[in-house]
Amino acid sequence: MGLFGGKAVLVIDGGAPRTLAVGQSVGRVRLIEVGKDAATVDINGHRAQISLGEPVSVGATSGTLRQVTLVSDARGHFFTSGMINGSSVRFLVDTGATSVAMDRATATRAGIVLSEGTMGMANTANGTVTTVKVKIAKILIGDITLFDVDATVLPVAMPEVLLGMSFLNRMEMRREGSTMVLTQRY
Repeated sequence: MGLFGGKAVLVIDGGAPRTLAVGQSVGRVRLIEVGKDAATVDINGHRAQISLGEPVSVGATSGTLRQVTLVSDARGHFFTSGMINGSSVRFLVDTGATSVAMDRATATRAGIVLSEGTMGMANTANGTVTTVKVKIAKILIGDITLFDVDATVLPVAMPEVLLGMSFLNRMEMRREGSTMVLTQRY
């Protein structure tokens, strides 16, 4: 997503870039507000704040096929906005992560009770850390909703939630150039 002159440039479902002014819509996406370094959009009745440079992901139009198309950033990373237990988060797709991973602050904000989890250990780039293994009741990304998703809570601050294999294994993943299509299998 790019911003200029009170407008936002959005790439929706891997299509061509579209320039929108506040109040304008493309399909199911309506631009609500443009700020200094972020824009607020309404996607199917759900509001999401999108940071400068972050791609927009929107669920598929089919009523039976649940899929989301993500567009990579300039470095090839796939980011998307979503919800954990009704709390808005920013995800980074990480096929190298065994499970969805987040920091304690995000887990607390999402209503995850850490004392109900199981203690564990994980190797990170900064060494071995103590973790808490938990279940996320509900993850929502576009039209995709998953329940009872395994997750790991780390004691270090993280800028995004890692969308790891405990979520991705329940998807069919298809990479097409700078886009990634996630289709819910079950």
